[in-house]
Amino acid sequence: MKTIAIVEQDKVGLLMDISYILGKEKINIESITANAVGGKAVITITVKKGDEAKNILTKNGFHVMDEDVLMAEMDDKPGELATLAKIFKENDLMMSNLYIVSKDGKKTIVAIKTDKLKKARKILHEKGYLVEDQD
Repeated sequence: MKTIAIVEQDKVGLLMDISYILGKEKINIESITANAVGGKAVITITVKKGDEAKNILTKNGFHVMDEDVLMAEMDDKPGELATLAKIFKENDLMMSNLYIVSKDGKKTIVAIKTDKLKKARKILHEKGYLVEDQD
């Protein structure tokens, strides 16, 4: 998965423009956050086709930054995030960004940006947390 941040002047219809362009190209948004700060809009999306999404948005004049993230699945119950965070601490892995992608009352999926992606992927796979479909 890839996280893409779009930073633009805040304006009416910006989110519509971005989602329309991606939808037209058959790129599904897995998660999204949008914030307005000091006249700027910061829209962060997670998509499977990260490079394709970045290229399409850039070609359409958007200012885009991207980064790889891992998707982890855990039980949706108290203490599970602490267990996951402990795994990262015990393996000397930083979580520089973490956000909830989905919750259904049974499972929670989180996106994690880390300083050691390859090592984190291996450990999350071994511990049964890694969401395997991350093309």
